[in-house]
Amino acid sequence: MDTLRGRAETLKLARLLDVEPHQLTFLEELPADDVRLFRERVVAALFDEDRGRLDRIAAMTKLLPATVAAGIAQKALGPRLAAALAGRLEPARAADIVNRLPADFTARCCHHVDPRRIAGIMGRLDDDTVVRIALVLAERGDHLTMGRFVGHLRESALRSVLPRLDETTLLRTGFVIDHPERLGHILGLLDDEQLSSVIAAADDHGLWPEAMAVAGMAADDQRTRLASLTAAQPEARLDSLIRVTAEQDLWESLLPIVSALSEDELRSVAALPALRDAAVLDGLVRGVVATGLWADFLPMVGVLPPTARRVVATAAGALDDAGLDGLARGVEKEGLWDLVVPLIELMDATARRRVYAQPAFRERATG
Repeated sequence: MDTLRGRAETLKLARLLDVEPHQLTFLEELPADDVRLFRERVVAALFDEDRGRLDRIAAMTKLLPATVAAGIAQKALGPRLAAALAGRLEPARAADIVNRLPADFTARCCHHVDPRRIAGIMGRLDDDTVVRIALVLAERGDHLTMGRFVGHLRESALRSVLPRLDETTLLRTGFVIDHPERLGHILGLLDDEQLSSVIAAADDHGLWPEAMAVAGMAADDQRTRLASLTAAQPEARLDSLIRVTAEQDLWESLLPIVSALSEDELRSVAALPALRDAAVLDGLVRGVVATGLWADFLPMVGVLPPTARRVVATAAGALDDAGLDGLARGVEKEGLWDLVVPLIELMDATARRRVYAQPAFRERATG
């Protein structure tokens, strides 16, 4: 899922630097973890610059009642400075002031808060305050800020706010969540009907990449649940998912989700019209070669219709030597000989000889 994680990290960094995302698209070619590390260093550089001055101002606010400090924040400081100051206050004091601010003003502040200070503040806010702020952010379409905060919400606040957010907001926010380890718990608070609506929205609003990213970040049990709910969608919707995956070369994101399906669900997916398209299947094979996801791919090959299996075999047999070596080594590493041999037997004689000439296959034969 590195491609989608890279997109999300680039969006977050663009927001942090206050630049248009297209100016940073070159970063999507880098490993997502490297971009994330760079973003964390940018956070430190931006928010630690005026720490001494802000700490002095924060010390003075201790002399003021929270209601007075809230009024000064609105009238004299504005969202950016108020947010910077909140990051230097004791979390309990900051939360006490935030609880007295209008939700619209606080929502405008949220974008400017030091991300490292969010957890301490959010854990002390009233649930009503959290819900009001979240709804303002959702109305403004500020999913990046929501993604920064949602991982810190208490379950009681999540239970209050989730039913009030539309499906596209849930998808876009999940895509840029800063704490993906919380996604499994959040998904667990949504029933199957709600999640099915979210999946339908992914198709209706062109958000299949975001949906795949969310499923990929979810814990195994929730990923399996999402995979099954997706497999139950109408054929046209699933076909759209396959074609978007092919167009954007996102097989690394889709195949681990497909591998979570039961055999019956897998057969249903394998029968999709898109998976009878030679161009789609050729791209799929090349995507698997690039990512090494043979363990996720070969079980699906076994349930493809015969014509589609032959197309896959032809595409695999046409790989260059490096691609065939990758196939052989992937099969050896994952112990997938029983799955790959029927595919090789569908290749023409020249392709079969080339495959069996690979060192991993020769070693297998002599071993």
